[in-house]
Amino acid sequence: MTILTPPTAKTQPKIDTLHGDTRTDPYFWMREKSNPEVAAYLEAENAYTDAVLAPTKELQETLYQEMKGRIQETDLSVPYRYGEYLYYTRTEEGKQYQIACRKHGSLDAPEEVTLDLNALAEGHSYLGLGAYEVSDDGHLLAFSTDVTGFRQYTLQVKDLRTGELLPDKVERTVSVEWAADGKTLFYTVEDDAKRPYRLYRHTLGTTEDTLVYEEADAQFTLTADRSRSKAFLFVTSESSDTTEVRYLASDTPGSDLTLYRPREDKHRYYLDHHGEKFFVRTDKDAKNFRIVSAPLTAPNDWTEFIAHDPQITREDMDFFAAHAVVSERQDGLEQLRVVDMTSRADHLITFPEAAYAASLDTNREYDTQTVRYRYQSPVTPSSVYDYDMDTQERVLLKQTPVLGGYDPAEYAVERLYAAASDGTQVPISLVYKKGFEKNGEAPLLLYGYGSYGISIPAGFSSNRLSLLDRGMVFAVAHIRGGGEMGEEWRDAGKLKLKMNTFTDFIACAEFLIAEKYTSPAHLAIQGGSAGGLLMGAAINLRPDLFHAVLSQVPFVDVLNTMLDDTLPLTVGEYLEWGNPNVQADYQYMRTYCPYTNLEAKDYPAMLVKTSLNDSQVMYWEAAKYTAKLRSLKTDTNTLLLKINMGAGHGGSSGRYDALRETALDYAFLLTALGVE
Repeated sequence: MTILTPPTAKTQPKIDTLHGDTRTDPYFWMREKSNPEVAAYLEAENAYTDAVLAPTKELQETLYQEMKGRIQETDLSVPYRYGEYLYYTRTEEGKQYQIACRKHGSLDAPEEVTLDLNALAEGHSYLGLGAYEVSDDGHLLAFSTDVTGFRQYTLQVKDLRTGELLPDKVERTVSVEWAADGKTLFYTVEDDAKRPYRLYRHTLGTTEDTLVYEEADAQFTLTADRSRSKAFLFVTSESSDTTEVRYLASDTPGSDLTLYRPREDKHRYYLDHHGEKFFVRTDKDAKNFRIVSAPLTAPNDWTEFIAHDPQITREDMDFFAAHAVVSERQDGLEQLRVVDMTSRADHLITFPEAAYAASLDTNREYDTQTVRYRYQSPVTPSSVYDYDMDTQERVLLKQTPVLGGYDPAEYAVERLYAAASDGTQVPISLVYKKGFEKNGEAPLLLYGYGSYGISIPAGFSSNRLSLLDRGMVFAVAHIRGGGEMGEEWRDAGKLKLKMNTFTDFIACAEFLIAEKYTSPAHLAIQGGSAGGLLMGAAINLRPDLFHAVLSQVPFVDVLNTMLDDTLPLTVGEYLEWGNPNVQADYQYMRTYCPYTNLEAKDYPAMLVKTSLNDSQVMYWEAAKYTAKLRSLKTDTNTLLLKINMGAGHGGSSGRYDALRETALDYAFLLTALGVE
């Protein structure tokens, strides 16, 4: 029998003292991406992982074929109208990427391929599409691509009449918007810390672009958006708790930006346009946001449009010629409110299930009474509807096909509540195949995130059926720090209340065990990015509670990362985690930082995943964490590090490559839990 020996990383201690506290980082050297020793170590970890998981190769292939077999490989999206054209994407069997297309006037017209991502991906292991913006006259396409996974996009312009690429090309772009004249582009670029901070104006055919605005505050990012009415360009400076908006008329692209309302600490507002008014979604005197209107000629003369409701979060607003649609969240679930702009009568679009996810889909046209939305649930595949905002009639345009005889009636969904340590009721969404028995013996995968106010939807995954059909329960813990239950919920899991995120997750696990949905010997957990922080903190606090862990691109080296203001995201996230240069913040962050708090004790089996070109959470966080954990842990449980050497934060970009990655994840979890 072959004995597999994991790699041993060399130690090269780096000692830091701050606020009277001394920390030693033995693996700081792994940050040296160009160092051959770093590459050799990462490749050794990959080789070890491949060797340990070699007995699961057959299972991985089975899972891959199962998941691929549920997909309509040659498929077509629902076309949407924009101007004189109908736009859609399609996929072809065997090809990794989508093909973007359009037809003039009707679907009976000849197809025009606007962008074949498969062709753009030739010669690259990764391809990401950023901007895809067609000029008002339909003649030109501004698009941006990233071929490394570092989310560093190059902007190009294609003449859709000839198929030729114009010489115009800009590096490191983020937001991209056309002016009304069809020859002026506005775009933002990022600084060395990947913060969008400058807005430029570019006229096609010229090489000297004009700097329109620069955001000097490193805590703020800059975003450019155009109203659906096409009348205005809005330029928003935003931190996690404060915004400031400037605007200009899109038919006068050479004009200066006008400041709408000066930034005011902890006031977030967002601007849109309808008719002769601006509409503002604001949290001033409204924790969960309200919506006000003001004349274009008197932009700060606010009139209430939709009042604040402490039970409902107003998450977004979309305006059409005769209606507005407000995206809301109540009791953790999305809802869509339609408002008649003349009568001000409003109603909610109704949804049939107790746990679901609903959001607006692509709606490019302004003068329409039809709004398109997307609906799904843990048992209902993603479904696209057109909804008549006057008659309240809806038409199902497409439900994503799930091949292989999928029957939603074979599965059940539950929504439960676990009591946190302070008595707060934390929602849990569950799905499982019927026939499940609450005897404590079922394998269960508990997923969590809980940061940035991001809500985890109760959505559908055809891939997940490979777990459910093997008897596994899938659960999502909607913990504090996320946005499921409103802005108070978000605030209760950030800064010096961050520990609530981790203890909420543990409380959900304990509840599921107490209710006999599973047991510690059958419980696996999963989280990525800030959810990887959750994984690290949870197993430091309660390693006995979990049997296996899938930690993806984990943010686990919190103190070292947040002390390096040259890294992407760091300064802007002081308002999420705290600023460790401040002693009180440092001391609190030190109590939960996963890397800092690793100890000599038993830990669950663990698969840690990262990508070499990740720009959000650097690869070295996972590598350092794995090396330190391996040097300290006192158990013999599996500890694996898998590095994608040619991708970024989201892993592989090709759809088949991504399925291979999921198959590996599932094979690890199923094997660790002893599920056949």
